Amino acid sequence: MSLSVDIQRKLGAFDLQVSFDAGAETLGLLGASGCGKTLTMRSIAGIETPDAGKIVVDGTVFFDKASGRRARVNLTPQQRKTALLFQNYMLFPNLTVAQNVAAGIGRDVPAAERDAAVMRELHRFGLSGFERRYPAQLSGGQQQRVALARMLAARPSILMLDEPFSALDAHLKGVLEQNLVSLFDAFSGTVLYVSHDIDEAVRFCDRIAVVDGGRVVEVDTARSLIDDPQSEAGIKLSGCKNCTPAVRAGEREVFLPKWGVAVRTGKPVPENVRYLGVRARYIVRADGPGENCFRMRVDRASDSRFERSLLLAFLDRCDDETAEGSAAEDEMHFLHRHLFWRVGTVDVAESQLPHVGDELWVRIDPQRLYLVTK
Repeated sequence: MSLSVDIQRKLGAFDLQVSFDAGAETLGLLGASGCGKTLTMRSIAGIETPDAGKIVVDGTVFFDKASGRRARVNLTPQQRKTALLFQNYMLFPNLTVAQNVAAGIGRDVPAAERDAAVMRELHRFGLSGFERRYPAQLSGGQQQRVALARMLAARPSILMLDEPFSALDAHLKGVLEQNLVSLFDAFSGTVLYVSHDIDEAVRFCDRIAVVDGGRVVEVDTARSLIDDPQSEAGIKLSGCKNCTPAVRAGEREVFLPKWGVAVRTGKPVPENVRYLGVRARYIVRADGPGENCFRMRVDRASDSRFERSLLLAFLDRCDDETAEGSAAEDEMHFLHRHLFWRVGTVDVAESQLPHVGDELWVRIDPQRLYLVTK
């Protein structure tokens, strides 16, 4: 099982140029909204037509067109036999559950075989007894399970899921994640999984392709992306809250213009370094001055279930940068000048937690920094 994608598509000011390969695995397309993830998936399915490039699935050419020429190959969506799960599931409201599941099965399949495939997938996803119901009579979770059953019943060449949990609450999401496990276990080919959530991607994907501005900027295992991102987009999409421009100031030192401080690094700094990243959980409280110890002021604080999130201002900046522009620009300027920090609140007295206005020292571990050149 294999997938090879190398396509270009220009839509106004947006320029999609993606290239990647996948085998019998789940490959995540991880990126912010509007970066080209869904457009890539729709191009593979045949819903969108690239301007140029090539798409090959299991040795079958789906699309092949040189720039400026007529397409040599451009299979219809029906000929491609891909399975694409949209965010809203795209069930036929006038068909029963059984008819929806059967809709993707080719008409050349004998009726008895079709019926057996439908019942097998309904049983797999816990939908036995729902055969005669209509989509409007189902919960959101049940509708998703019908869509997943339809995908497998069609015996597709490739599975593609476009942010399947985007409209679900946390509890239902946790339950339905198990349905995806059943789906992936039953399918031996290539699965493409579109998401902007790093935790989702880590749970389901063997490898992750980071998509930024219409391009794949890095592809690696989930663990490698988290432990050693190779791009600004990789740092941010891996869940790291602190990513700031960096300038080389020495073999093991960078200056951070937005923060107005110099930081020592545990590894040599590339000549063309562009960004530094540090996770909020790797920042620790310090007793006073020292290597990578900074005097800070708490400017904002907010609580979640188990943590307090804080925005810290550097009190000993090396510049006198001031904000100018609109209110939105001022807010972004404010955020970019601050360090994001998280502290646990479980079994910690309120008096021991940082509060807005507090001045304190923190340390940034030089061994826990990300340095990237793109």
